[in-house]
Amino acid sequence: MVKNKDFIEVEGVVEELLPATNFKIKLSDGRIISAYLSGKMRMHRIKILPGDRVKMEMSPYDLTKGRIIYRF
Repeated sequence: MVKNKDFIEVEGVVEELLPATNFKIKLSDGRIISAYLSGKMRMHRIKILPGDRVKMEMSPYDLTKGRIIYRF
């Protein structure tokens, strides 16, 4: 599987659950951004709760939104 390297991978902690599988994530530098679940995580019904550590992909063009790709 080829991964697109145009994304920035960061880790954070889930702060708040929002409707429609959206989340507020606190990054290690203290910023809070909004994120949504990736398609594979929806497909396999992986649950995410407040306090979970997650890995996210962010576009270099918009650093206020991200996509959750992994739960630790």
